[in-house]
Amino acid sequence: MPAASCWGFDPAGSGFHTGGVPLSVLESMGVKDALERVNVPSYVIDSVGVIRWVNPAGERLVGDVRGRQFTSVVAPEETLRAQQMFVRKVVGNESVTDSEVVLIDPDGGRLSVEVSSIPLVRGEHVVGVFGQISDVAEEPVPHPELHLTPRQAEVLALLERGHSTEQIADELHLSRETVRNHVRHLLRAIGVHSRLEAVAAARGELVLR
Repeated sequence: MPAASCWGFDPAGSGFHTGGVPLSVLESMGVKDALERVNVPSYVIDSVGVIRWVNPAGERLVGDVRGRQFTSVVAPEETLRAQQMFVRKVVGNESVTDSEVVLIDPDGGRLSVEVSSIPLVRGEHVVGVFGQISDVAEEPVPHPELHLTPRQAEVLALLERGHSTEQIADELHLSRETVRNHVRHLLRAIGVHSRLEAVAAARGELVLR
């Protein structure tokens, strides 16, 4: 991928570039080659949101998305939040962030991931964002056969992702007691006695009577 006006990678071997100037942040740390080999999806986005570099682990996750806007691999309902986080990083309001994001894989499947990202700085200017992805899990699918209310379906999806009562409360902006009430109604609606059984039923691992 030729050097671009923003981030790019020089196939001649001189590394990451910004307008022809080597990217000192990763190159000086001597980690570029390691990032190519490590089995942790990693990426670089330029200051206008274009994906300029993805390591092989990242390509296995979302495909070769270099040259595309980063929002093209984010689930539609996550786009606005992802853009807001990116802007805060680029304008220098945030240094390091860890955030849960839903991505779209090359087959159109949904992946729930944890993204850790930092701004890349040249001089006094933020010129891009470097990030890594962890805790990859397939996004739960809807379960119309369970005849749940929209809120119960949301709670079940979060239970499938391993969320605790506190995490669900934070995600849905509810009190813990309200979440517990939703869980109780959810279990009753499905006809099970525990959260584990509810998740098993949603995944077809439990035969409901």
